[in-house]
Amino acid sequence: MGRLARAGLYAGALIGPFGGAITTSILPEIGDSFGRSPGEAASTLTFYLVPFAVLMLASGTLAQRWGPQRTVRIAYIAYAVTSALAASAWTFEVLLASRALQGAANSFTTPVLLAVIAASTPKEKLGRALGLFGSMQAAGQTSAPLVGGLTAEFDWRLAFVVISVVAVGLAVLGVPETDSEPERDASLRSAFVPSTIRPALVAFVGWGCLGGLSFLVAFRLDDVFGLGAGERGLLLTGFGIVGFLTARYVGKAIDRFGATTTVVIGATLGGGLVAAVGTTPFAAVAVLAWALTGAAAQGVLVSVNALVLQSENANRGGSVSVVQSLRFMGAAAAPLAFVPLYQAHPLAGFLVPAALLVTVPAIITWSGRGAGSRRTPQPEAPPPPR
Repeated sequence: MGRLARAGLYAGALIGPFGGAITTSILPEIGDSFGRSPGEAASTLTFYLVPFAVLMLASGTLAQRWGPQRTVRIAYIAYAVTSALAASAWTFEVLLASRALQGAANSFTTPVLLAVIAASTPKEKLGRALGLFGSMQAAGQTSAPLVGGLTAEFDWRLAFVVISVVAVGLAVLGVPETDSEPERDASLRSAFVPSTIRPALVAFVGWGCLGGLSFLVAFRLDDVFGLGAGERGLLLTGFGIVGFLTARYVGKAIDRFGATTTVVIGATLGGGLVAAVGTTPFAAVAVLAWALTGAAAQGVLVSVNALVLQSENANRGGSVSVVQSLRFMGAAAAPLAFVPLYQAHPLAGFLVPAALLVTVPAIITWSGRGAGSRRTPQPEAPPPPR
């Protein structure tokens, strides 16, 4: 059962990106079912991600108190039930409510799984373990638009049936036991420290302008290149495939060069690729650039997780929970921020996030290094001779 639980630990990485992105490629079909525009249907992304992100501000700390095994199993069962509700939604409002409940349940999975990995992995190998976790998250990002697009060819509701079945399977597997005991007195305040907040802000910008931009890529594939739901879903999977293939190499690079270096490189490369997706007149170039963006996203995500989990903060579960929260808050904010830009001028919808990727992570990382150097204690001068 230990090996199965270990497999469940990494397989659980699928569920967050999968659930969040499942409607990405099928927004027009969802809108048609309820008489809504694709822009209005994009709110299914936000309704999932807002409670998911907000509750993760506290879910990691609460899981530290309750214990990871019990927390994860309850969360998966709740996720399966709410996914079944989404599959049977009879109005758009019911669909939105079920998406919000899905997000709430799922907020108690990803940070708990990351904390268990940190507790069961030697520090010098943590980057590689997080790279494997990141590759599984990328697999979730990959399969979500594909499953969504293919099921929409029959009925988009089948996508939520798939989620429900996966969640039940993960509840059965659970997570491995660790030597650490539940921390009944773990406090929320202990997670909100500078060594957590800086990576969290990078995660907010990085994921909002990379993985959170997939819906905008789907819009462009529809508006400019006239691709259908199945084609959009298939082509969007390139992001996750490349992320899946490269995440473990990112983890090895972190172990060798450090997470600070890899996060800046990943964000900068991502900015250039996002700009290419939004400006090229060729569908093949847009699809290729978007696929390569998956590698840049892993450079950001695996690195910010490593920055937090390698810190000396005792409440690592709470800290990584805050980072994941800001990550998905960025994804939730992306439709609200970039849909109006895209509607005003399609080029702006891509160039603005590209500029944010190139500048913001580097500035935050540089300021963190400066703050760290200012806090370095200086040796005391020897007393004068008597």
